[in-house]
Amino acid sequence: MHNKWLYGQDIGVWKILSLVLSPVELILILFLPQIVQSVMGYSSLAACVADLEQNGHLVRIKEEVDPYLEMAAIHMRVYDAQGPALFFENIKGSRFPAVSNLFGTLERSRFMFRDSLDHVKKLVDVKMNPMSVLKRPLSYVGSSMTALGALPWKRKANAPILYGEAKISELPQVVNWPMDGGAFVTMPQVYSEDITQPGIMHANLGMYRIQLSGNEYIPDKEIGLHYQLHRGSGASNQGQCFR
Repeated sequence: MHNKWLYGQDIGVWKILSLVLSPVELILILFLPQIVQSVMGYSSLAACVADLEQNGHLVRIKEEVDPYLEMAAIHMRVYDAQGPALFFENIKGSRFPAVSNLFGTLERSRFMFRDSLDHVKKLVDVKMNPMSVLKRPLSYVGSSMTALGALPWKRKANAPILYGEAKISELPQVVNWPMDGGAFVTMPQVYSEDITQPGIMHANLGMYRIQLSGNEYIPDKEIGLHYQLHRGSGASNQGQCFR
């Protein structure tokens, strides 16, 4: 089997591992991503959207919607009414669709994380009280798989996206309020690295308000990162834009 997912290495790794590991250990390593996936639930956001739609938690908006104020207005009205998640198929000025209101209700949030929520709770318990694992080790077996799912596995095959390239200006340019300085993404997952020390060991993954356009940002080359100064994560980046 020509499998390159393990930390991006080639099949030669398996020849080396076969000399030092037992067959059971090799099988565990080979199928670890599949085991983790069975605990984590969705393999991609597209899978989540499909599941929500099949279970009546999401509706599609096929008509063209303007990202300037109109999208946000629709979202807020549906959110206030405790309505479903929204999938915008046709956004003016963009070739990409968009989904919103995924976490608009507690019921829907529980539905999406039904395969992993209990495991995450147990992991939080372990952090607060490590001795709980020693008292009930078997009850934390599934939770350990959830923790492994947070590791940055590299896969060369069967990944949701193998290659893709897009310009910032091609994304839906959502403006929420008339006085906003430009288009924003309100709560994205933002992955950033230190350019002098690339790699996951010096990276940060967080949720910040991202400004896609406006101000003096160079189009398609710079974005703005909005963060709270009293939180230590952004202190070193105060006043800087991201490229």
